[in-house]
Amino acid sequence: MTGGRWELLRALGAVADNPADARTAAAALGLGAVSAAEHTDVFVLNCPPFASVYLGPDGALGGEGTDRVAGFWRAIGLTPPAEPDHLAGLLSLYASLGEAAAGTRRPAAAAALARSQAALFWEHLWPWLPGYLDAVTGLEVPALTGWVVLARHALTAEYHAQPSPVQLPLALRAAPPEAGPDGPLRDLVAALTTPVRSGIILTRRRLAAGAGEAGVGHRIGERRYTLRAMLEQDPAATLIWLSQEARRWERRHAAWAAGDPASRWWTARAARTARFLRDSAARAGTRVGTSAGATR
Repeated sequence: MTGGRWELLRALGAVADNPADARTAAAALGLGAVSAAEHTDVFVLNCPPFASVYLGPDGALGGEGTDRVAGFWRAIGLTPPAEPDHLAGLLSLYASLGEAAAGTRRPAAAAALARSQAALFWEHLWPWLPGYLDAVTGLEVPALTGWVVLARHALTAEYHAQPSPVQLPLALRAAPPEAGPDGPLRDLVAALTTPVRSGIILTRRRLAAGAGEAGVGHRIGERRYTLRAMLEQDPAATLIWLSQEARRWERRHAAWAAGDPASRWWTARAARTARFLRDSAARAGTRVGTSAGATR
């Protein structure tokens, strides 16, 4: 059963790696096949499976977020792969550490490996995977429904198997501040599309739906371009939609593990974003009303 545990985690990671590996892993897990188009839509266009996107200060691939994970690989004596923060590599490393800890006959080595595995989980997997799986769920891709369900169960099982963390992960302790009420539009857009700053994950698909819900035009492009266009067309309506989206994420984070420090951190950050956006929408609505009154 222990061996099956590690193979399950490796297979779950492989589904997010590339279409060919995804088909093989999905078959091994007893799941339906994921088409190349579906795989690209989810894992390339909407939910890239890289820790740096969700924990990095810029909300993008590479940079400090990737360097932090690469540092972990080096700290345990391994050369980081080309994509050190990819979900497939992280789950494979986690499984290898578990196997090594179970396979050694030296208690000191087993304890050191177990500590490394726990550090990997609390620093580089648990801080972003719950929200990530929620974001994938929100895309409503039937072919990946079973994958998300299995990944949720596996992640929850590892959460309970590991000793409780003593502090927040570094990525959350060092997270940049949220957007301020007096900052420029570009900073607001950057903050809202950086999960660790806003507490929310805005995918391309969700922004397209949000444009319809807010009654503004959807301009296809990079997420920050799309969001900036929405805010320029109707600030009040867009901010109201964004505040509702933040409240939705607040509830999602709270549902994972109410007693967990990282989950509480994400919940609080999404809640502050929701309040800020609600207040900003009220101010924007007042300005629009005042302007309309002056015109009349």
